[in-house]
Parts: sequence; C-alpha cells; structure tokens
Amino acid sequence: MATLNQFDAIVVGSGISGGWAAKELTGNGLRTLLLERGRSVEHVTDYPTAMMNPWDFTHRGPASLDMKQAYSVASRNYAFYEGSAHFYAKDSENPYIQDKPYDWIQGNQVGGRSLLWGRQTQRWSDFDFSGPARDGFAVDWPIRYADLAPWYSYVEKFAGISGNRDGLATLPDGEFLPPHQMSCVETYFTKQMRQKFPDRPVIIGRVAHLTKPNPIHTKQGRAQCQHRTLCERGCPFGGYFSSNSSTIPWAMKTGKLTLRPDSVVHSIIYDDAKKKATGVRVVDAHTGQMTEYFAKILFLNASSLNTNKILLNSTSNRFPVGLGNDNGLMGKFMAFHSYRGRVTAEYDGFPDSTTWGRRPNSSYIPRFRNVYKQETSGPASRFLRGYASTLSASRPSAPDRHGFGAELKERMTSYTPGPWQVSSGMMGETIPKEVSTVRLDPTLTDRWGVPLLRVSVAYDENDEKMLHDFWEQLSEMYDGAGFKNIKTHDTGRLPGSENHEMGGVRMGRDPKTSLLNKWNQLHACKNVFVTDGACMASTSTQNPSLTYMALTARAADYAVKQMKRGEL
Repeated sequence: MATLNQFDAIVVGSGISGGWAAKELTGNGLRTLLLERGRSVEHVTDYPTAMMNPWDFTHRGPASLDMKQAYSVASRNYAFYEGSAHFYAKDSENPYIQDKPYDWIQGNQVGGRSLLWGRQTQRWSDFDFSGPARDGFAVDWPIRYADLAPWYSYVEKFAGISGNRDGLATLPDGEFLPPHQMSCVETYFTKQMRQKFPDRPVIIGRVAHLTKPNPIHTKQGRAQCQHRTLCERGCPFGGYFSSNSSTIPWAMKTGKLTLRPDSVVHSIIYDDAKKKATGVRVVDAHTGQMTEYFAKILFLNASSLNTNKILLNSTSNRFPVGLGNDNGLMGKFMAFHSYRGRVTAEYDGFPDSTTWGRRPNSSYIPRFRNVYKQETSGPASRFLRGYASTLSASRPSAPDRHGFGAELKERMTSYTPGPWQVSSGMMGETIPKEVSTVRLDPTLTDRWGVPLLRVSVAYDENDEKMLHDFWEQLSEMYDGAGFKNIKTHDTGRLPGSENHEMGGVRMGRDPKTSLLNKWNQLHACKNVFVTDGACMASTSTQNPSLTYMALTARAADYAVKQMKRGEL
C-alpha cells in the first residue's frame, strides 16, 4: 500500500493554479498525484447544459426559488443560473461560518472554478508589486515584474489570451491573440478620454479566449471561441482556457498524472525527524475513509480559503498552530476586490448603428488613481491604492412584446431602438489588514471531521472612500463624453462574491512578517509550495488568475530543479 500511495509530487486542488502545477510537474517527469475534493468532470462529456436552448430548461434559465435557497451564497454570483448551478457548491454541502457577511463561492469539481471564472486576464506591473512598500500597508512583495514577466509570457502562449499591445506602463503587454472589437460608442469614448483625460486610457479587455488558435492550442484539442457567451456552462469547444480543456488533459498525456476526485484533504503530514512534510491525509468524500499519500514535494492550490484551512489544520509537535505558522500570521491579512461600484448612462449618438453578436469581455480602464505615487491632494488622497473599471456600450433590441397576433408581430419587426446603454463596473483594491481573518472553529466540524472555517472579512473606510471616488470620476468622464442620464449604483456585493479572495499565507522577504519566500515556499517547510490566491501579499486592481498561473509555473520550475539537486 505504501508503494501505491507514494508519488514524487502531490498537488491539492485542480482549479486554475492546480492544473498548472500538475502540467508543469508531470511535464518535468514527476509522478504526480492531483487531489480534488469534488466530483469528476471531464471535458466535453460532463457539460450537461452546454448545448441546451432556453426552452430546454425547466424554468427557461433563471434560477428557481428552491435553487436559490439551496445555493443561497452561490446564487449571488454573477454567473449563477439554471444552466450553471451544477458547477457551484450547495450551502449545505460546504458549510462555513460568517463572522461577518461573506460570500465564499465554491466550485468543488475537477477543474474547480476554472469552469466559472470571468476569464479576464491582465498582467501586473511594478506599480502593483511595489504598492505595499510605497504606502506601508501589508508587506513588500519579494518579487517584481521582471521576475514574473517571462512566466507571464510562458503561460499566455499556452492558455491563449486575446488583446491589443497597448504600450501602457500600468498594464504590461503580453503574448496576444487577435483582439475583440470595441463598439462604436466605446471607440468614441476612448477618443474623448484621450482628449479630455489623457492619463486615463481605455483599451479592449484582455481575455482567455481563442480568437485565432495557434498550433499549441490545436494540440490541446481546443478550437476557436464561438462567442456564444455560455462559458459558465462549460465550453465543449475549449474556446476559453480551463483546467479541464487544457492543463489537465495535457498532464494526462505524459502518463505521469494520477487524478483522484472526491478526495478531501484533511491535513498535511509533517515528519519532525526529517523536518519536512511527507504527505497528506485524505478523506474519501463518500465513505469517510482516511488514506495517507506521500511525496517529496507538495503544492497547495485548493483556493485561498481552503488552502488556509488545510494549513491551519496541519498541526504537529513542531507546528502546534498550523504548518509553517511560526509567526502566527497564517489566516490573517485577507483581502479581496470590491465590485460595489457601478455607473450607467445613455448616449443619443450613432442612431444608425447598433451592436450585433456576443463578446466575452468589455472595454477596460486601467487604474489611474495613486499610480506613480500616493497622491497627497485632491480626491485620490482620501484613500490608498485604486481601482480599475470596465466599460460596455451596447444598443439592446427590446421591442414592446405586449399583445397578440398581427399587432405583436408588427411591433416585433418594426420598431426604433432606444439610445445606447453605457455601463461601467468597479474593481477596487482592498487593503490586507490583520483584523481580516479566517480561522478554524474550535468545536464545529464538517461531515469529514475537518474544522469549519470562520471568516471575518469586511469592507472598511478606505473601501467606502474609494467607492465614492469611482462614482465621482466615472460620472465626470461620462459627462465629458456627452453621455446623459448618468446614474450611480451600489451593487451591494459582499466580500468574496467575485471569487477573488486572497491572502492568509502571504509571500514576503522576512519570515517574521510573511509565510512564503519569493519561490512560494513555506519559510519553515521548504518542500511545501503555495501558489493559489492564499500567497498574495496584496490584490492590485487586475484580475488575479493570470498571476496565479505565472507564479505556479515559476514555482514548479524552481521546485523541480531543487528536487533534482537533492535540496528538497
């Protein structure tokens, strides 16, 4: 049994970063065990709603009341509806304790939330990596853009990212497939901003969709994006990047990967004599039987909160309060992105134009507040860091559908579209704080005997000031472009609802103030690597998944080299 359960490497979690860890480790010849707490989902065959029409659904698409009650947390996510509910975790099956209101969106299946992510992909710049050092909040990142730039390129080429080379210091260019097109109003707005707000560029969003597949993508068995925008159902074409369509099948081809779904990792095994981790304890999700698996190196990619949970539950004589948690900071300094801000408007221009087809992204306004330095005067001096925002302009075709017969047909076929509808959403950077925590409940456990996680994360005064600045600045920009009927909205989205939870096992230079070094290794246990959202020292304003991919590929390369030298 010991021989059957012995591997070179173990990866916990099969989402975006876990899939990349499995691909890189097997590609370097390591016999790798990939553990997933949820059920098996195979590319194409396990996307049951992918080809369904609206009339094929019991409720024609919207989630029913019973469904919303069973998935009360998930139902607040933007992509949740009747066609995607099967990729979300039910509240009853994955309980946690909200000390403060928090939406922990969980996708427990092979592929994890790579089947549910928004697929927006932007690189970080040195403005992002140096942010904490500049303003003194959180800890300085132990890496800079130059450390990650080649790894961004590496993962972009394999994943397939659509975008323009825009030449922006705040948003470095990448290895891009052909970009999507802006609508005519978005193009108009871009030109207006160049004239009136030259420090606020507007670009087409960068997104993990194959607008024109390269040979590396066809080798993966993936095809061009069909622009159906039904991505959250699972894409049978492989038009967008997911672990299921890309990294896991690629790893399987090596013959080095063992994939075990329905495997709940209880804790990591630490050997006091060897002074390193030797394996993991795994509970079968159905039988409750515990099995131990062993390996020389471990990658934790269970998603930020679950990775914190596993490490905090991994106690031993050497680590009584969590593996690697010598400084007591594990589970602290959690952060997320704020999606509370929205601004909408109308535009009477371009009456002879409209929109056609679907696009899996929007235009994008990179962060322009507190970029080169912390501003000390004006509205931006009210808060730390900044926000990015989306920009979408479309002309919906919405004729009056009341009535019956010939009268209805006439209205449906002969009507004048209304004005262009414009909308911007905010993605604000929150500040990691010691009071923002996740911790294990001392008495309550789940059905597998693992302590429940208590989450205490909330908005603060800085977030409120940033929200109001977003409303003010975008309203001013909209007004400058001649948009009318400008309205501001608080979406009410809770922390966590955007899937961008980060922190708790942060990287840093000093073992006294961080848990991981520049290679994503635990300072106190060098053969354990953390490359999912738990490792993040700050959140930036960019979508984080591309950075998780690059960090994972970089850390795996380092781990393999160290292992071959006999240093792990």
